[in-house]
Amino acid sequence: MLTDANRRLVTVAALALVVLAFAPPALAGVVVTREFRSAALERSWTYAVYLPTGYEASNLRYPVLFLLHGNAGNLYQWVNQGRIQQTADALIASGDIPPAVIVMPDAGTSWFVDRKEKMETAVITELIPDVEKSFRVLKSREGRLVGGRSMGGYGAMRFALKYPEMFAAAAVLSPAIYNPEPPENSSARTVGVFGAPVYDASVWKSLNYPALWEGYLAKKNPVPMYINSGDDDDFFIEFEAVQFYELLRKNKQPAELRIVNGTHDWQVSESTIGDALKYIFRFSARPAMTTPTR
Repeated sequence: MLTDANRRLVTVAALALVVLAFAPPALAGVVVTREFRSAALERSWTYAVYLPTGYEASNLRYPVLFLLHGNAGNLYQWVNQGRIQQTADALIASGDIPPAVIVMPDAGTSWFVDRKEKMETAVITELIPDVEKSFRVLKSREGRLVGGRSMGGYGAMRFALKYPEMFAAAAVLSPAIYNPEPPENSSARTVGVFGAPVYDASVWKSLNYPALWEGYLAKKNPVPMYINSGDDDDFFIEFEAVQFYELLRKNKQPAELRIVNGTHDWQVSESTIGDALKYIFRFSARPAMTTPTR
């Protein structure tokens, strides 16, 4: 038989189960998709957008991160393989980063340059304005960040160096920024971007960071950069990451470097994106009230 004490314990446990059953779900952001017509690409173009908890009910403008995928990836790669939604939710909930919008464009194998198609032009002159028109994001450099992995890390690095007046900070993750040239097993040699149908070293070198360096320094607008790589990267990107970091440091440019255990896989990116976000959002503006309209 149950004693009175045991009956009370059973009752408390049952009530706890009822409370749990009807408790509201944990706060979480959402991922939506937007499509628009790109004149630069001469086609429709789609991007995914992470919206933080409370976005719909607020009248705030949020900082925005443009997060770029790797070679042959797509707009959902950071969501499905990088778990960016869960990471952003947790960091916002803990206060480690401010509520923010994260934009993830679909870029195929473009390497974010104007070669196979005008992807660089599309990002800078069309994607950013479309995001600012369609979502409540801050429209200043201080409210705009860029990041990416592998091909996307190469793209984020180029955008930060070429357009430092546009971005407050950059996350350059396992970046395919090979100097002087990509290794033989790199897709940069086979995608038809850096020379078609045959890879051309002069094309690669004309677009890589050494060609952008002096122009970047001349603008005197430093972009803090978070750089990382696995220590057993399939393309020896740990060497490239250290080389690029040393160049930044020697020129008194703000930067952080992390070499972590792993290869050129999503486990490295998924496990380090939180650390990268904490760093780059240190340089970002906070959400701000929108101007009321009649």
